[in-house]
Amino acid sequence: MKPAVSLENVVKDYPLGSITVRALHGVTLAIQPGEFTAIAGPSGSGKTTILNMIGCMDVPTSGSVSIDGTETSQLSDSRLTRLRLDRIGFIFQSFNLINVLDVRQNVEFPLLLQGKHSAKERAERVSRMVERVGLAKHEKQRPNELSGGQRQRVAIARALVTNPAIVLADEPTANLDSHTGHEIIELMREMNEKDHTTFIFSTHDPRVMECAHRVVKVADGVLA
Repeated sequence: MKPAVSLENVVKDYPLGSITVRALHGVTLAIQPGEFTAIAGPSGSGKTTILNMIGCMDVPTSGSVSIDGTETSQLSDSRLTRLRLDRIGFIFQSFNLINVLDVRQNVEFPLLLQGKHSAKERAERVSRMVERVGLAKHEKQRPNELSGGQRQRVAIARALVTNPAIVLADEPTANLDSHTGHEIIELMREMNEKDHTTFIFSTHDPRVMECAHRVVKVADGVLA
């Protein structure tokens, strides 16, 4: 079975004025389909950069990143966009919801971007996902009318409504209290077990690491 995600000797440099900062130092990592993996490390360790490489939000300075066996550097911009839309879901620590849209509209948004579903199919998918994350009674509310935990549930529904093979979650519990954060991780783990979706999330919270199948530790841009 080929890995869902493969990084081979990935180096990432960022120019900062007259100097260059190296965020990743030759990272090699393989994640199998259906894994529930935590990339753990302190702030500035490089874990978010790794997620950005996997999510095709950034490109390595050297080395290679492959998704389902396809090396992303070989893809055109349009094919990369299609890969992100069809294969990858994103959950951000700041939620990144659209404030002028209600819960249903936020969840539907990636389906509209895909542009390949009828209105009926979109409505059915959104209803199922909103119900699944426990927000059916709040579907007409806007993000500023929801708690932090509810907003993160909307973000999870939005990430999963396209049936992605891989979900990337960047510090998904960072802005939540410990109880709500635990509920969010349990919700993602339940979906992982039921749908075999590959979850990869960054964290520096030891309580979150305990829930992962595997913990990949990063420090100063190097895998420990």
